[in-house]
Amino acid sequence: MQKLEIYQSLWGMQLRSPNRSERSDEESFAMVAEAGFDGMCLDPSVDEIADNLDKQYLFEKNGLGCMVNAFPYAPGDMEPLLDFANDMNACMVNVISGVMPIRPEDAVGVVRDWIGTAERKRVPMLFETHRDGLLNDLYFTLQLMELVPEMRLCADLSHFVVDRELRAPVPERDAAYIQSVLERSDCFQGRIANREQVQIQINFRQHQQWVDIFKGWWREGMRLWRQRNDDDATLVFLCELGPPPYAITDAEQNELSDRWQESLQIRDWVREIWSGLAEEN
Repeated sequence: MQKLEIYQSLWGMQLRSPNRSERSDEESFAMVAEAGFDGMCLDPSVDEIADNLDKQYLFEKNGLGCMVNAFPYAPGDMEPLLDFANDMNACMVNVISGVMPIRPEDAVGVVRDWIGTAERKRVPMLFETHRDGLLNDLYFTLQLMELVPEMRLCADLSHFVVDRELRAPVPERDAAYIQSVLERSDCFQGRIANREQVQIQINFRQHQQWVDIFKGWWREGMRLWRQRNDDDATLVFLCELGPPPYAITDAEQNELSDRWQESLQIRDWVREIWSGLAEEN
């Protein structure tokens, strides 16, 4: 039977507020485990590998799986990041590449090299749709997808909504582009954007149109994933609501909503979507 696992982001557990004491990693891991998440995601660059290796005992202590969002800034960074993922027994590596050629054809070599390295090290690798990274732009991504058919994606669609200032309702042309991304995506991230803000408050009345759009995209992405994967496959969904400045704050630097509660709400939405899809089969 296909399985859904929902992870939380350690970065998303940070408060980064002058008005509140920062949580310790121990507190964050305990909260995530007690809330019933399946795992935690780490976001290292090469320079941060040692610090993140020190968190290994927290995964074991709290019974959580590990995911890695890797930030390579040079072609040679990928091998140590993949070794780190293996050391952490990570379920996958999502690549947010700081290697950013202007032309898609100039990215083909490094992408294929990284895919081959991941295959040799037996680490599932996806390329994340993310601003200020290789897949910064929807149109660049679509072109690179054609050039490298074996490249699989992790869909954080919030970045494309802002990058392209997509309108709501989403025009037919742009909806088709997003559909192409969903067809290549093997992991999905839970953040909701509108055309001007990368992370909106999901319970504000003015944002409900975009909440419905994203829930529809997640449903379609999961439906397509279920169709093309084996009966024993596991889909990972990552709740990743970032701290300020991702989270919008007021004049006193207080966030406008409770990100932790929003993460739990997104988790519950995704479980409901998954259950609905399972009942359709």
